[in-house]
Amino acid sequence: MSETTNNSPRRKFLKNAAVGSAGAAAMAFPMISSAQTVNLRFQSTWPAKDIFHEYANDYATKVNAMSGGRLKIEVLPAGSVVKAFDMLDAVSSGTLDGGHGVLAYWYGKSPALALWGSGPAFGMDANTLLSWNQYGGGQQLLNEIYSDLKLDVVSFPYGPMPTQPLGWFKKPIAKTDDLKGLKYRTVGLSIEIFTDMGASVQALPGGEIIPAMDRGVLDAAEFNNASSDRILGFPDVSKINMLQSFHQSSEQFEIIFNKKKFNSLPADLQAILTYGTQAASADMSWKAIDRYSKDFAELQTKDKVKFYATPKSILVAQLNAWDKIIAKKAAELPMFKKVLDSQKAFAQRAVRWDLLVNVDMKIAYDHYFKA
Repeated sequence: MSETTNNSPRRKFLKNAAVGSAGAAAMAFPMISSAQTVNLRFQSTWPAKDIFHEYANDYATKVNAMSGGRLKIEVLPAGSVVKAFDMLDAVSSGTLDGGHGVLAYWYGKSPALALWGSGPAFGMDANTLLSWNQYGGGQQLLNEIYSDLKLDVVSFPYGPMPTQPLGWFKKPIAKTDDLKGLKYRTVGLSIEIFTDMGASVQALPGGEIIPAMDRGVLDAAEFNNASSDRILGFPDVSKINMLQSFHQSSEQFEIIFNKKKFNSLPADLQAILTYGTQAASADMSWKAIDRYSKDFAELQTKDKVKFYATPKSILVAQLNAWDKIIAKKAAELPMFKKVLDSQKAFAQRAVRWDLLVNVDMKIAYDHYFKA
């Protein structure tokens, strides 16, 4: 029989060798994806100079790198496409593909959304509240709220914030009566806390606070942290800062995407956007410790700001005001009560564990640095 027939041993050997060579070549020279880059139109609710906008950019940088160039998020500052308080609607409608902000900004849509940050959260700090969101049913409740509001978004709470100061004032606040009649800025359910305590409250985005204080539209204001406050110019309009408060002692950021846009992406890119929030959350909390502590020191040394601890009487008054607010809201709004009950059950277990297990680090700090 001729060796040139299709079934000859020689023909089979040569055919197998050719296949093997092609496979080896494919392994030696992997194919480069020809998929087009997906550009996501993304806006923060922060001025470009604020460290919060930097956090939004940090998330985008991580996502862009992890996607190998298949995703490109370019973060625009507040006002580039829509005003800060209009960002949620813009993402839901598809005007924006995504955004970076805080849930308290959407308080007007549903007071329950402000429970992701406003108030004492039954003793939970921001990281514990994120634990509730991730493992205690919070995310499911958040998804339900957005669905009920007909908002077409995918939400990722992330980035635990340290306790926010009571705020910036013309003189130290020694008692609750000192707040009465003050034209004061805050957001979310914190508005109702300070209203109950006698202040005249306005909700303003971060970029509008300093001009309002400079013009006398505001007597006092809170924003968030030493770095943001310093960058935004608070030391130019006040030299008195009151540290510690329960009005926003457990707040975190939110990254949102238009749901249709998010669901249109391949599964691996969805995963990168999702798990990228967790990576950015950890990095943000580490960066905050470094930057906030540096700016806190410079506010004292360079800007000559005087810091005072908020008196315990005011902290207790905040808790009493909060009790009245949540009782009223829970009676009126079933979803508010649902979120509140979920948080309370988680906090009773998690905060008790935290208080009993973790040592008081002030003892060690005083041992080394008190002098």
